[in-house]
Amino acid sequence: ELAKPARIAELIHAYRSRGHLMADVDPLSSRPRRHPDLDVQTHGLTLWDLDRIYSTGGFAGKQRWKMREVLGRLRDAYCRTVGVEYMHIADRAQRAWFQERLEHGYTKPSREEHLRILGRLNAAEAFEAFLQTKYVGQKRFSLEGGESLIPLLDAVLSSAARSGIHEVCIGIAHRGRLNVLANLAGKSYSQIFSEFDGTAVPGSVQGSGDVKYHLGTEGVFTADTGETTKVYLAANPSHLEAVNPVLEGIVRAKLDALGADPATDGYPILPVLVHGDAAFAGQGIVQETLNMAQLRGYKTGGTVHVVINNQVGFTTGPQDSRSTRYCTDIAKGFQIPIFHVNGDDPEACVRAARRAFEYREAFGRDVIVDMVCYRRRGHNEGDDPSMTQPRMYDLIETKRSVRHLYTEALIRRGDITDEEAEQMSQDYLSQLERVFLETREGFTGAQDETVAGLEMPSSQSSDAGVMVGWQTSVSPQQIERIGRAHMRPPEGFSVHPKLSKLLEKRESMSREGGIDWGYGELLAFGSLLQEGVPVRMAGQDARRGTFVQRHAVLHDRSTGSEWTPLMYVASDQARINIYDSHLSEYGCLGFEYGYSVERPDALVIWEAQFGDFVNGAQTIIDEFISSAEQKWGQSSSVVMLLPHGFEGQGPDHSSARVERFMQMAAEDNMVVSMPSTPASYFHLLRRQAYARPRKPLVVFTPKSMLRLKAAASDVADFTQGTFREIIGDDTVEGSEVTRVLMCAGKVYYDLLAQREKTGDTSTAIVRFEQLYPLNDERIREALAPFDGAEFMWVQEEPQNQGAWAKMSLSLPQVVGHTISVISRPAAASPASGLASRHHQEQADLVTRAFDR
Repeated sequence: ELAKPARIAELIHAYRSRGHLMADVDPLSSRPRRHPDLDVQTHGLTLWDLDRIYSTGGFAGKQRWKMREVLGRLRDAYCRTVGVEYMHIADRAQRAWFQERLEHGYTKPSREEHLRILGRLNAAEAFEAFLQTKYVGQKRFSLEGGESLIPLLDAVLSSAARSGIHEVCIGIAHRGRLNVLANLAGKSYSQIFSEFDGTAVPGSVQGSGDVKYHLGTEGVFTADTGETTKVYLAANPSHLEAVNPVLEGIVRAKLDALGADPATDGYPILPVLVHGDAAFAGQGIVQETLNMAQLRGYKTGGTVHVVINNQVGFTTGPQDSRSTRYCTDIAKGFQIPIFHVNGDDPEACVRAARRAFEYREAFGRDVIVDMVCYRRRGHNEGDDPSMTQPRMYDLIETKRSVRHLYTEALIRRGDITDEEAEQMSQDYLSQLERVFLETREGFTGAQDETVAGLEMPSSQSSDAGVMVGWQTSVSPQQIERIGRAHMRPPEGFSVHPKLSKLLEKRESMSREGGIDWGYGELLAFGSLLQEGVPVRMAGQDARRGTFVQRHAVLHDRSTGSEWTPLMYVASDQARINIYDSHLSEYGCLGFEYGYSVERPDALVIWEAQFGDFVNGAQTIIDEFISSAEQKWGQSSSVVMLLPHGFEGQGPDHSSARVERFMQMAAEDNMVVSMPSTPASYFHLLRRQAYARPRKPLVVFTPKSMLRLKAAASDVADFTQGTFREIIGDDTVEGSEVTRVLMCAGKVYYDLLAQREKTGDTSTAIVRFEQLYPLNDERIREALAPFDGAEFMWVQEEPQNQGAWAKMSLSLPQVVGHTISVISRPAAASPASGLASRHHQEQADLVTRAFDR
């Protein structure tokens, strides 16, 4: 008998840890749920103990309980239609927070709240039913079976509005997106229907457009108590979960633009990501994005994740799509709490949503609501799911909708009358019918109503963040100021002995020239900061630089404390943030892309450790960077720095795959560049910060050239001139030249050395600092002195790679002349892994360029 309190403590612990296994969270299952850990007999207790009173160590705020009441409380807290996983969290305060809220019983919602939930369900279901009848067979990825998502998100948005959250940013895939647009983001129904009719309002679609369930928008959400918050819905591609890091970047940009201090203001922008169950378990980008949540370069104060868990991915069941019990199990390693909730219980969904929001506000961490529901139709509306899920769809056929079940439950419990229920659904159907007639008859109503909620976000206007009268050259004083900042470490800061000489050298370079690549880049940053342009840079090892060249952030030799000289250039300068990213390309590039979309006033840079690794982020490049402007009218000025150059480092440390970027370049969608001097790079970065309309910039940056004496620049190169897309050759006499070599990047210096070595005066070398878009006029200007010479394109890359494929098509049209190529032979792998073979190939390439 003395051991009983200890056994009851074990039982309490078992329910807290395993109660979710017995929770009634699956609307398609009516099997009784059991688990041995939750059986009283497992813990040495019997039925006779149920009515005895024991000491329970303060459970639910009381010292002594009748055991039957303890069991009742535990089942109510952990085994009804919400199952909570939180005992994997190491922080005791967070576990206590959950116990406090779950084990003290819950208050029944008020009548107003019942009606609000029912109203939201009505709106969600009527919207789907209406589209299903009027647009039979049209793809719209309906929410039917998961309509509780609308009251659930409504609860998150209402809580956010009441808490004074400035804006809620939502990333959601196709399923249920139109419903969210209509019922939460305030997008007008007439606009959605006109998109279905193929008659979108002129001006509401930019470029070639995209399918209706991909477009983004912003609007205003109003809570039932009158408070409002802005709603931002990010545009997204069909590539599931690809929008996750992009949305987090958008949110971080908005937070930085507000200048919110987490210590005092918290995080006034709330990210909400809506996932599918199969994608959450299957797509690696989910893990990459979860891993960002607590990192200083990426923190957004916690994301509310909602999984629309319809228990099937297209035609694939859970047994084939994950090795875990729940689709959310990957998140437990990140110490994230998870609410599993039955989608057929909208009140439980709302309760879980509120708890999730409160947790995020209290701890600034991610939280997941896994809403277990079903998908009434096929993956899209033209698909028959009974071919692959016959038993599941037999069950679904007989199921009545959430709205029906909830309405009946409310009537049965006496919470509302039959008449009230009928009146609510009639009211909504008549509203939709009115809008449908309006759109069909070409009646547009008031002009502002037609495109309500379709306005482009303000950051996307063509002149967002524009500055008047800018130039890329700077004054000598600006440069000297940056040099001096490198000589003023904080008091007591001990600079690493190897770096103190570098700092002195940087200061003298500012006055005497010989500026190397690493410092040329810092001059671009420092001068922009003095002009009020914020700079954000992130990448693997970006603060020091992969090649020990940047040293933008220095560490105290004895204490490890950090010093960023560029933060102390001028008293009224803008902010600079340089972060070492985690070891990811897909997630990190997505984040910087999203950040740049929302910060037109900032220079936003992502650097690959080596350009070769950029293909880990190919989805972001294909779906956002190269095509977002065409698809969604979404501008970005993100800069990608991709170290590129053939130096005998092998096939995975040589090529940033120039050919892929060149192949994607069209309609002025981005700028592709390979500068050959620090000054050229400096002018390029400064132009990127100011040029409008904004375009992404891809820069193939050097490796061995970083310290090449021949590639250093004088101070004058920074204080005058501007970025030159083409650099001609004025060191040779035009009339004597019989061959013109056109090239980009490092190979220029190899060719130059060879020309000097052989004393050749009949060959000119023209540098293409910008590979796309080509400046036809400048090219003709640079080639004009060499009339009658033969033209050759020279590249280090194999013939099937590099810029040649694109150049061979576009250059002859510009120069009116055929062009031949000097390159390595076409190859399946970018470069040789043998240093000796590399040197042999390089020497051969350079020799062939001059051989007649």
